[in-house]
Amino acid sequence: MSKESQWKTSTGFILASAGSAIGLGAMWKFPYMAGIYGGGAFLSLFLLFTIFVGLPLLIMEFTVGKMGRTYTTQIYSKLTGKKWLNLIGWNGNLAVFVLFGFYSVIGGWIIIYIGHVILQMLSLEHNSLTQISFEGMISNPWITVVGQGIFIALTMVIVMLGVEGGLEKASKIMMPLLFIFLLIIVIKSLTLDGALEGVQYILQPRIQDISMQGVLFALGQSFFTLSLGTTGMITYASYAPKAMTIKSSALSIVVMNIMISVMAGLAIFPALHTFGYYPQEGPGLLFKVLPLVFSKMHFGIAFYFIFLILFLFAALTSSISLLELNVSNFTKNDNSKRKVVAMIASALVFIISIPATLSFSTLNNFKFLAGTIFDNMDFLVSNILMPLGALGTTLVVGQLLDKKLLKENFGKDKFKLFIPWYYLIKYVMPLVIILVFLVQLF
Repeated sequence: MSKESQWKTSTGFILASAGSAIGLGAMWKFPYMAGIYGGGAFLSLFLLFTIFVGLPLLIMEFTVGKMGRTYTTQIYSKLTGKKWLNLIGWNGNLAVFVLFGFYSVIGGWIIIYIGHVILQMLSLEHNSLTQISFEGMISNPWITVVGQGIFIALTMVIVMLGVEGGLEKASKIMMPLLFIFLLIIVIKSLTLDGALEGVQYILQPRIQDISMQGVLFALGQSFFTLSLGTTGMITYASYAPKAMTIKSSALSIVVMNIMISVMAGLAIFPALHTFGYYPQEGPGLLFKVLPLVFSKMHFGIAFYFIFLILFLFAALTSSISLLELNVSNFTKNDNSKRKVVAMIASALVFIISIPATLSFSTLNNFKFLAGTIFDNMDFLVSNILMPLGALGTTLVVGQLLDKKLLKENFGKDKFKLFIPWYYLIKYVMPLVIILVFLVQLF
């Protein structure tokens, strides 16, 4: 996306931003994290953090992007006059680099499932969705690495060609379609035997299920699903129409994020009892359960294929924005370098993320710190780099930027929200993030 380009409409900006943020975070990651950390207890914490931490921080990042309108590795010095603060932007660059590698693992799984479903449709096998084995798929290192490579290659080609502008138009169609399909899955899942038990698990908070680790990961999930601290949302806002209303745009994205997360939970957990799975199935939860839900529908395999295509689009929306952020920061709008930089960045991401892919097969027993290599990449991004980036930005906004200038960019303030938001960013948010870091250390 060149710096001359902007989102044509606020709706396109919101849907593309939501697609980038929600893509895998809400649909794939939220259900399995909720399954591990207490269902309703995790959901309650996630809602609290998303509304009272995520929303103010998202407004902050949109404000910074709209004020700076330049590359994230330069925006902090432009706003403050202090070049060393561009380290915050470089932290974001590192975060999106690792995050792209992390995403590519899941994107590879989607590619493999699409291929599998195509083969099943061609074979015309009856009820073939029940034959998809997640464990069998991820235990094959060659297939998963190839799937991951295809996903990265798709992302790279789109960025190299500079056709991301089409995302705005596509997002207006694909994101609502994805929402509709997810709603269909929820309705079907709620009609399955034993659905009530799953509904209670995800919607009913149980105090005994709350743990300090669950609290930390719920906060990390709120950062992850909103792409906070990566400077990704700052980049999106720097391309936004000048008429964009920061508060309403941020609120729309947060609401969509919460809705998709809850719907993903309602699509998955009611079906667990029916198909004999446990909430703690881990990263493969969505891939294990949804084929079985679709198998209970008429023309289920065709509907599942369409869902996977939409899911792939959402994942690509995320990965394209991640790769584009690095490419634009290194090319500085010099399109003659775009293809080379995109190829180098993609190759590096592919190399560093292969061990994460193999965490589910040949490197499954290699564990340290947070767990497997895949787990550590997740932890590094969600619980360290993202909060660190958000902390840096809160300190810049709260301590260094002119209050009057911030208020001008905050927009119309009918409900007098600027003052509480400003002091929240200035005093409360830094303390919250620092406290989280201290708890993780001790």
